[in-house]
Amino acid sequence: MNYVEKLFTSSEDKSSKKKSGTSSQKWAILSISSIPLVMTLGNSMLIPVLPILEREMKISSFQSSLIITVYSIVAIFLIPIAGYLSDRLGRKKVIIPSLALAGIGGLIAGWATWKMTDGYWLVLVGRALQGAGAAGSFPIVLPLVGDMFKNDDDVSSALGEIETSNTLGKVLSPILGSYLAGIIWFLPFFSIPIFSAISILFMVLLVKSPKKKKEALPFKDFVKKIRLIFSENGRWLYAIFFIGVILMFVLFGVLFYLSTILETKYNIHDLKKGLFLALPLGALCLASFITGKVIKENQILMKWISFTGSLLMSISIALLGFSENLWYLIIVFLVGAIAIGVSLPPLDSLITATIEKAERGTITSIYSSMRFIGVAAGPPVIAIMMKHSDKFMFYLLTGLSIAAAIVTLFAI
Repeated sequence: MNYVEKLFTSSEDKSSKKKSGTSSQKWAILSISSIPLVMTLGNSMLIPVLPILEREMKISSFQSSLIITVYSIVAIFLIPIAGYLSDRLGRKKVIIPSLALAGIGGLIAGWATWKMTDGYWLVLVGRALQGAGAAGSFPIVLPLVGDMFKNDDDVSSALGEIETSNTLGKVLSPILGSYLAGIIWFLPFFSIPIFSAISILFMVLLVKSPKKKKEALPFKDFVKKIRLIFSENGRWLYAIFFIGVILMFVLFGVLFYLSTILETKYNIHDLKKGLFLALPLGALCLASFITGKVIKENQILMKWISFTGSLLMSISIALLGFSENLWYLIIVFLVGAIAIGVSLPPLDSLITATIEKAERGTITSIYSSMRFIGVAAGPPVIAIMMKHSDKFMFYLLTGLSIAAAIVTLFAI
């Protein structure tokens, strides 16, 4: 019997459910939702701006892709540390300083592009600081939501809203990034500290830290507990980590591809380009929102939705390689974006619903690190492959999507 089916069987034995607590925490959920929104804007907003950065800073497409990648690489290594600290110190005590650090990184990157003639390396330093800030903010949102609610339905519903906020950031990112860059090309960097400050204000005023029920375990005992979790649940956890990598790799890889050809092939720039990119991302956002509301605590449904989404994504990516017609590309990727959108909330919920609160921050942080690997690898890999063979690029993306579907089917 698959793991999720065992979970579902045990969940049927619960005799009663508490009334939904999400309505009483709506302002807290809204405030927490600002974190993935801000972090997504801080990264995805730069994707449509990369061709502009290449012209203004006289850098290659590979160098411009590293502006996205360095953010993610730093986050990959720091996210597990941030997760552990959040389990020990408390979620807000990690989130708020991290948001401040992300804002400082945005200021440094903005100043480098504005005042320096050869500021590329300082931009990377600023982006690295942003990545450090992202590591201690967005990934901690998942365990924070899990701490706030006892009812699994409430957790799934709230996580659906959080994932929707994340994808809403992806929708707004190309529009806002293109619009700001159309005014002043380096302005997107300076918007990041403003967004971070707003999110900090929300967290301070509207979110109360859940009370700690137990003292944190000593570090050695904590490590033993994490090892025990992986020994008992490793199969489905590793599967979710792998699927998260693939989903983000495909999403950011295709976005980089579309952003590039919209300028080079179709001569579409600035806000108009942002609107084109926002169409599939809007579909992704809506799909995540609906899925979060539908899955509740039904683990079997979570598995099959993720499997169907991965399979649909592989079909969509395969079809992308058949034509370079503008509307064909947008519509086909719109279907793929829906597939990604329905796949993400079930993965979040499977982890938060099954891992105990004491270790939840660390496990969800490792999962977030895996997703950042996909974000980091997508743009530079696609930038290299676009110089050689678009067909092989689509073969790779399709193969990875099929692999995600197979892993979902047999390992979760």
